[in-house]
Amino acid sequence: MVTETVNRRISIDPITRLEGHGKIDIFLTPEGDVANCYLQIPELRGFEQFCVGRPAEDMPNLTARICGVCPEAHHMAATKALDALFHVDPPPAARKLRELFYSIFFATDHTTHFYALGGPDFVMGPTAPVAQRNILGVVQKVGMDIAGRVLKMRRDGHHLIELIGGRKVHPNWGLPGGVSRGINEEQRQEIEQLGRDAVEFAQFSLQLFRDVVLGNTDYVQLITGDTYVHRTYNMGTVDADNRVNFYDGKIRVISPDGQEHAKYDPAEYRTYVAERVEPWSYLKFPYLKQVGWKGFVDGADSGVYKATPLSRLNAADGMATPLAQAACDEFYSTLGGKPVQHTLATHWARLVELLYAAERWVELATDPEITSRDYRVLPTQTPTEGVGSVEAPRGTLTHHYVTDERGILTHVNLIVGTTNNNAPICMSVKKAAQTLIHRGQVATEGLLNMVEMAFRAYDPCFGCATHSLPGQMPLELLVRDAQGRVLKRLMRTAS
Repeated sequence: MVTETVNRRISIDPITRLEGHGKIDIFLTPEGDVANCYLQIPELRGFEQFCVGRPAEDMPNLTARICGVCPEAHHMAATKALDALFHVDPPPAARKLRELFYSIFFATDHTTHFYALGGPDFVMGPTAPVAQRNILGVVQKVGMDIAGRVLKMRRDGHHLIELIGGRKVHPNWGLPGGVSRGINEEQRQEIEQLGRDAVEFAQFSLQLFRDVVLGNTDYVQLITGDTYVHRTYNMGTVDADNRVNFYDGKIRVISPDGQEHAKYDPAEYRTYVAERVEPWSYLKFPYLKQVGWKGFVDGADSGVYKATPLSRLNAADGMATPLAQAACDEFYSTLGGKPVQHTLATHWARLVELLYAAERWVELATDPEITSRDYRVLPTQTPTEGVGSVEAPRGTLTHHYVTDERGILTHVNLIVGTTNNNAPICMSVKKAAQTLIHRGQVATEGLLNMVEMAFRAYDPCFGCATHSLPGQMPLELLVRDAQGRVLKRLMRTAS
């Protein structure tokens, strides 16, 4: 992390331990307090625009290239959007295979964030030297035995993603009406065994959290204090019994006091969610349309909502597997009941979801229908319009496609998990900066890392989330001398 102070401005550039690129500009008053704070995302991917004109059936493979961290999420949302667009229902075996694949991905991805991205702040300490506050520091502190378990979990997950989906990183498996191949009994047995290992690993991770984080009174105070609290709406996908589901269901939104605000089919998202832009970021800002945009503020009168692992637990009535339900009960009993609004508690919620994903993985791997050869129905109708939605690890992911009668895309809209959280991330960063940085105080690396912790809990993927409404791409060019001093600044603003 590089920091600089220029004309009462503190810049954290680049911000660290995230997917993508970004910086934080903190503006100070003449007295040295925080006047304002901006999380700026300088990258633009533009998938919504350059996908137009492509055949719709390209989208599962094309949108997987948005991100190398969670390509499976885009692959699955795109595949489900094609089901709707081509008016075809996958057979039960295909739906179960997709959810099995997705549960494996979810468990693998949550492992990555907890141990490599979020974990160093707690294992090493929020203000530990930056050279130690990383995955290598974590390995050195916890020992090779624990590191080996983490690496095995990730290795197993990516092996099975390749076995089922065709590739470790960018799967080429989902098709409208089903999937391109199934699994045999030998593969099923391996998937089941590695799933049971994953359940044990998730339980181990929860115990590690109890020991390292909950066993440290300073960390508990950090989590439950006011610095990282925001009282917003919460969003997540639920099944027919209002329990958490990552692959399919209805989207449920609860108010800051825990009351149901909305519950809708993903195809109806435009009735409930609107999007807006700000000139200082390429990320769009979704908000609840029926509440309205009131700015970057908390409360029931503000349309700001969160869609995170914590939000999914808040929005649901429980978990659909027994061990995860017990872990969820412990989570809420410890933190005082629902809803929990402590942003840093998202790390704990992520481990509850890791356990659910592993349990669901085993459930599906032992389903008698999972090895069925009936895993695709061929589309026969003219394509029109389709919406596909899943819960990405970072939040609710929506793909919306419209085509002409030949299946050529004429409109594409993506609301990515991180995009849902853009407004609360900005609010969290600003509140942390205003709470932690005061006049007469030196902004140390450790202090600024605690500001970064405000966004890191969301596990943001800015590579996925950077889409913009049409217009000219703004550009800032800085010319520096050998010592890094800015000699000239050239600007082109967006039209």
